[in-house]
Amino acid sequence: MAKLPRSVLVVGGGGREHTLVRALLASPAQPRVICAPGNAGIAEDVPCFAIAADQVAELVALAKREQIELVVVGPEVPLSLGLANQLQAAGIPVYGPKADGARLEASKIFTKQLLLKYRIPTAGAAFFREVEPALAYLNTHPVPIVVKADGLAAGKGVIVAQSRAEAEAAVRDMLESGRFGASGREILIEDCLVGEETSLLVVVSGRDYVILPTSQDHKRIGDGDTGPNTGGMGTYSPAEVVTPALLAQIERDIVRPSVDAIAAEGIEFRGTLFIGIMLTPQGPSVLEFNTRFGDPETQVVLPRLASDLLELLWAAARGELAGHRLAVKPEHALCVVIAAKGYPDAFRKGDVITFPASLPPGVSILHAGTARNADGHIVTHGGRVLGVTALAPTLPEAAARAYAACDAIQCASKYFRRDIGARQLNRR
Repeated sequence: MAKLPRSVLVVGGGGREHTLVRALLASPAQPRVICAPGNAGIAEDVPCFAIAADQVAELVALAKREQIELVVVGPEVPLSLGLANQLQAAGIPVYGPKADGARLEASKIFTKQLLLKYRIPTAGAAFFREVEPALAYLNTHPVPIVVKADGLAAGKGVIVAQSRAEAEAAVRDMLESGRFGASGREILIEDCLVGEETSLLVVVSGRDYVILPTSQDHKRIGDGDTGPNTGGMGTYSPAEVVTPALLAQIERDIVRPSVDAIAAEGIEFRGTLFIGIMLTPQGPSVLEFNTRFGDPETQVVLPRLASDLLELLWAAARGELAGHRLAVKPEHALCVVIAAKGYPDAFRKGDVITFPASLPPGVSILHAGTARNADGHIVTHGGRVLGVTALAPTLPEAAARAYAACDAIQCASKYFRRDIGARQLNRR
């Protein structure tokens, strides 16, 4: 292993990035960590620079000016814009794929075609640019059925239509009304997979990879998985539904073939392959690929690592991941996302947040959509505002600690689900 980097830039400003910053600061190598653009919470931990995540040239200039030795890219947009390409061209190691690898998230059709080509388990699908052929296809397929915008849509471009009318409305919304702009100019209509959903975060470097601890996300806004989809309202790890035998099957049938398929397409992928998986009665099946750490999955996966995250990401960025071993803590982690009322639709910004003087043991507050107002108070600044993560010997204890902290945080527009972890807790 080459000498670890002394300075790291984390790109992004959400809960995922706050988690990455905290984990990198905990490295025995004690690197200098900076962030761009960051948020109010990250700014309490490290210096932040007011450069948006999509300002590629400015981020490269920042990395040069600050003599950064490793860049860790959080969000998908800068990856799809080629930030990793530009950093590598400048001689700066980067954890995050180049634009050709980021296309696995930026184009759902590209990923679906790859999965089908290499016979990796996934739902059948067809692709459309025009309304009438798409509606004709709907008329020959049963509901529920899934309509997806091809491009990036901040986690909101997937409609699981329960009726033909809902499916037709989704098609027209994307192709006629242009709800998702360029991202929805082409759509895929996909068979609806039924089962329990889970996800894997896989650190990939070429054909080498390391699977991170399992987790399960809660995407819908309301208790009992009701209401519209969001970017994620909470998560927990480990996901016990993924037994050791099932994980071995997923690795054999999905992870290894996916990593090999990406390499076979000539893509040198160095970053996180986030694999969304549906556990169907017929076996695990791929729902989607993302090409970065999940949010809020990162908020429970990284706190469970006993290994040095800096060492892991540095090895992947340099193509030196072969033989890397991961140590995982036995504790359970649970994260509850505190959102602004109205999210994922219209919500208010600028509400003052008051934090408790002390937190339950094992609890950390990770900032997502926060900022400082003119009076110096931390205020709401996004739909998902905070992530409250608890680490404990059991999942019920982790849930109790996280919810005690959520109740102690004061904010006029505070909203959070009360049932994070329910699937696993009820299964017991």
